[in-house]
Amino acid sequence: MFRATLKEVSLLVNSISTIAELIDEGIFKLSKDGISLLASDRAMVAAVDFKISSSAFEEYEIDKEQSIGLDIPNFLSVLKRASAQDKATFTLQDSKLEIVLENSSRRRFVLPLLDLSQEEVPRIDQLEFSTKASLSSDVLESGIADAEVVADAVVFEASPSRFVMRAEGDISSTQLELEKGNKALAELKAAGSVKARYPLDYLKKMIKAAKLSDSVVLEWAQDYPLKMSFEVEGKLSLNFVLAPRVEE
Repeated sequence: MFRATLKEVSLLVNSISTIAELIDEGIFKLSKDGISLLASDRAMVAAVDFKISSSAFEEYEIDKEQSIGLDIPNFLSVLKRASAQDKATFTLQDSKLEIVLENSSRRRFVLPLLDLSQEEVPRIDQLEFSTKASLSSDVLESGIADAEVVADAVVFEASPSRFVMRAEGDISSTQLELEKGNKALAELKAAGSVKARYPLDYLKKMIKAAKLSDSVVLEWAQDYPLKMSFEVEGKLSLNFVLAPRVEE
């Protein structure tokens, strides 16, 4: 038995809409602590680690841990039917997921569960990073948009005193720089000078999660995967891992 009621449906809408940019189907794990998803895109370039805590729900009932496979765009299309005033109740029954949206009316949707096998996903918790920067989500979003004007990849670079985003095309270039102490850069830790290059088409999709939080945490190392983290304290975390683009 599983039944959960969520008042802040926007938490799921904003999370799943970003995840759907990268992944079209996935296995959600249901446990007493909440709901989680760990999956990678088909090209194995990016991975998603999503968790919404049971404490984020108004009601949360579960009798045993289980996993369910869902078509993510289909799931999202139902979530998007919720208004800001609606609350959503999720119930598992007869190998289907029932979603009821309630406010002035009661609307019911039923989604089939998919029989999916868990594919190999990089162990995100085993990655070791040498650099960490916590900055304003809108600053990172602007930097990604700027970089896209001139190139298809961006370099993240850090030293103990500054964070830099840099992109270079055939004839044009752009750079965003934040010195330590800037209010838009809440935290910066770097062991020396560290840089890595990442594809902008993926970053552009991942930064859409900025709707969840005013701040974002970036962790990386020299020519090493990037971890991008968004958190709604006590309720939700959405982490992405992106493979670097190594220059030939």
